[in-house]
Amino acid sequence: MRPLKPSVNLAERKRCKTRLLAYALAVFLFFVFCALGTWQVQRLQWKLALIERVETRATGAPQALPSPEHWASVQRGSHEYLKVKLSGHYLPQYTTRVQASTVLGPGQWWLTPMQTEQGVVWVNRGYAPNAEVDLLDEQAAQAVVDVVGLLRITEPKGGFLRNNQPAQNRWFSRDIEAMSKHHGLSQAAPFFVDAGLPRNINPEMVTFQPQSYPVDGLTIVRFTNNHLMYAITWYALALMVLGCAWWLRRSRSTA
Repeated sequence: MRPLKPSVNLAERKRCKTRLLAYALAVFLFFVFCALGTWQVQRLQWKLALIERVETRATGAPQALPSPEHWASVQRGSHEYLKVKLSGHYLPQYTTRVQASTVLGPGQWWLTPMQTEQGVVWVNRGYAPNAEVDLLDEQAAQAVVDVVGLLRITEPKGGFLRNNQPAQNRWFSRDIEAMSKHHGLSQAAPFFVDAGLPRNINPEMVTFQPQSYPVDGLTIVRFTNNHLMYAITWYALALMVLGCAWWLRRSRSTA
């Protein structure tokens, strides 16, 4: 009579399968976390290079505006925050007020197109409270004005969860194309200029009292850069996974 084979320990097979799945998951997570950490390091290098480029543009000598034949090539990556200078006279009949939230509180940006030798360029003259009256009239607008400021890229469609409403002349973002179309300015530049250079104003300076409105120089040139912290976090998670896998292996060998 043939002897019976010993029965297979089903519980042990189940534990072995569970351990294999745990090891496979650990390997997968380790490489995923390492990849995410490496990606954040690459993002860090990109962000540092971006900050350096923007600071160079914003702090260098003011340059002339791009000529009309180059307007189409003005892009965020190559031109935003470039310090520029322009000269011309304002067209106050087209002044457009855009909702603003600044270090001086909520209010409006006053954007007025300027007629220059190169064409019409919208200028963000600055911030003013909602109830403030604009004193720029037709007579004052005939004077030639020199403006030094930062070139900005248009902000299409609207602000957060609020679409621009050109028909009602209600604006929640500085959508230059839409504003030009609304006022019939067919030869306007597709970008705008924030008048004035950034002031040393922060949210804690609540006692700042403007002498007049609008207040220029409120452009905030700042970039959030948390990529190093994110990279450390992902690499730390990868090490934690590796540590857990080692602990499982050690506990099995000593069992």
